[in-house]
Amino acid sequence: MATATPDLMATGAALPVAALTLAALRRRISPEAGRALEKLGHAIEYLIDEYVHSDGFLTARDPRVEAVQLLISINREIYFSCPVVQGPVDRFRGWLRMRGA
Repeated sequence: MATATPDLMATGAALPVAALTLAALRRRISPEAGRALEKLGHAIEYLIDEYVHSDGFLTARDPRVEAVQLLISINREIYFSCPVVQGPVDRFRGWLRMRGA
């Protein structure tokens, strides 16, 4: 399967520590937030598909591009408002720290 982005692991490119930390975080998404994220995802996908299939030129001031950017920012806002869940490795490390103290 071809992708537009290079496979960072295959190329040996180093990822920034912040990217690795953010990728490892898990969030507890409520049913309401999950539905909102799903609806926003469908709306974003629809607008992008509509834009790709139209014969318009890509400009930053295009209202459709601005609408997609707005929906993406709302999507991020909802996602990052969900609480972070501590993973099993973090719980184990915390347990080890408590035992060593």
